[in-house]
Amino acid sequence: MRGRFENIINTDKPVLVDFYAEWCAPCKVVPPLLKQVKERFNDNIRIIKVNVDSNPSIAGRYDIRSIPTLMLFRNGRTLWKAAGVRAVEEITRVVEQAIS
Repeated sequence: MRGRFENIINTDKPVLVDFYAEWCAPCKVVPPLLKQVKERFNDNIRIIKVNVDSNPSIAGRYDIRSIPTLMLFRNGRTLWKAAGVRAVEEITRVVEQAIS
């Protein structure tokens, strides 16, 4: 998955990554929030989920120390990283900045 992940985040389109685990209760709150973000930006953003238990090398490379953690990438660069459940308004603001 690591090579595939690198290919995904190395695009001109912003990629929002949701680092999560199945056992994480707060992580279950994030998908409906990301759905709202996706509905707002449609094809201008890609949103993916990365299970930290299944992909420890990716989680380690990006220093994921708590979950949920959201990261926004564009052209392979980290534009934003935030741990914990974030408000839709905050995520939207960050994505708008990345798109403009």
